[in-house]
Amino acid sequence: MNKSLQMVYNYHETTKHAQHKYARSLGYMDWSTQPDPFRVYNGVKEIKLPLAMQNSTPPYHLLDAQLPSAPLVKESISQLLQFSMGIAAYKESGDSSWAVRCNASSGNLHPTESYLVLPPISKEQNNKSNLFHYRPKDHSLEELASFETSFWDELPDNSFILGLSSISWREAWKYGERAFRYTQLDAGHAWQAIVVSAKMLGWKVTRLDSVSDEDISLLLGLTHKSKFFEDETPDMLFVISPQDVKSELNIDEMIKDIPTEFEGIANRLSSSMQKWDIIPAIEEATSQEQIPQAKTQKNEIIRTPSKESKDVVLNRRSIHVMQKDISTITKEQFHNILSSVAGSLDAKENSAHLSIFVHQVEDYQSGLYILVRNARDIDELKREMDSTFSWTDTEFEQLFLLQTKDLSTNSKVISCSQDIASDGAFSLGMLCNFTSQIEKYGAHRYKELYWECGVIGQQLYLEATSMGLSGTGIGCFLDDDMHTLLGLTNNKYQILYHFTLGRGYVDSRIMTRPAYE
Repeated sequence: MNKSLQMVYNYHETTKHAQHKYARSLGYMDWSTQPDPFRVYNGVKEIKLPLAMQNSTPPYHLLDAQLPSAPLVKESISQLLQFSMGIAAYKESGDSSWAVRCNASSGNLHPTESYLVLPPISKEQNNKSNLFHYRPKDHSLEELASFETSFWDELPDNSFILGLSSISWREAWKYGERAFRYTQLDAGHAWQAIVVSAKMLGWKVTRLDSVSDEDISLLLGLTHKSKFFEDETPDMLFVISPQDVKSELNIDEMIKDIPTEFEGIANRLSSSMQKWDIIPAIEEATSQEQIPQAKTQKNEIIRTPSKESKDVVLNRRSIHVMQKDISTITKEQFHNILSSVAGSLDAKENSAHLSIFVHQVEDYQSGLYILVRNARDIDELKREMDSTFSWTDTEFEQLFLLQTKDLSTNSKVISCSQDIASDGAFSLGMLCNFTSQIEKYGAHRYKELYWECGVIGQQLYLEATSMGLSGTGIGCFLDDDMHTLLGLTNNKYQILYHFTLGRGYVDSRIMTRPAYE
């Protein structure tokens, strides 16, 4: 086994939570080093973007229809960014104020940064292609590089590049060694937030899965280490276009044309940092060349009529308290939620299955269920999981009843004794095909599995919001306690993320004000 794979397995085991031994962290909030949640490049040209609040957007339930594509202009780019990576609102309580964004994030810490590479589309670009950093605090673009390239000739008209990167220190500040997991989940949240925002404009999003981390770093300027106090690492690169494009697109031409010098110096986020050696070690191990996954058909989603799509993304929230007495949902709601994530969301094979604790769903018995998102794994899951499970068919084609039992206490204890896991309609753990995926596709696949789970989580947030329900991603859970409940005795399948859904309590003492007044 190579060193990168060994590091992945070592990191995953080391950062598991158990009842009497949580993953290492400071154990308290060092407020003197709290990271700035907003990356700013000093000494660059800033382009203010027009706010999109007054823009009409399609009803949420029609987002998967064939919508006409918007032109590639400043206004459409503004809308894409505002309704994906932008601020949704500010919350206030007493003297405290904090921003809530459209993309979900563990602890609202937001390690994910976004960059655009645009062809010449406006006078402000001087007829050149440009690399921009998106600055959500001010809803603006910061120009980092200007150059000429023929790369765009390979793409449909009105196509451009969007890149994501992560600053893991923002998560490590609070969560210590487990932070890399949350950073990757947040990248998945951001990915799906961008996909949904692009759908409002009739645009397609394709992740380039043959591009190396090194090339993403070169393109986004992350290799200029002297410009950064805190490390910023590459995540994903997307083509956004009116048409689907090949995920194997070669970007060598763009890399060749990108300048060697970039504008601006990144702001320092903290006065000092606590070092966790295992974080840069797992970042390096998973920066290996990625291997494209098998392709499949994208999920086809059928929804009931709902509100405007911008209202859904702007009102997505993580809740802290479930109202147990009113969290029962209907069978139709349950099925609609499951259908939104049952198939592939990115036209690649699924590896995450949903182990579901049903608490309050009409016409469903309380108990343990599993939504198998890839039939490839069903026989192995039956062999690996508890042999007493019934695997009874339900009305939902891919959903199986494993055990009839009140598991509300179990779900709460496994989710670090959080009541939200037991007081809602249902909660779940995302059970991933683990060792075979990592050994087949390499260490980089470890990140991709978390991205898939983050994508599912973001979609569950939006589905819940569209129905007037609430959801919350749960990164704190007792890994092997969940595996034991499922009867798993090895690491062929591993739980990477938990989620809960129901009706949340809204604290009237916390005030809301507009994001961009």
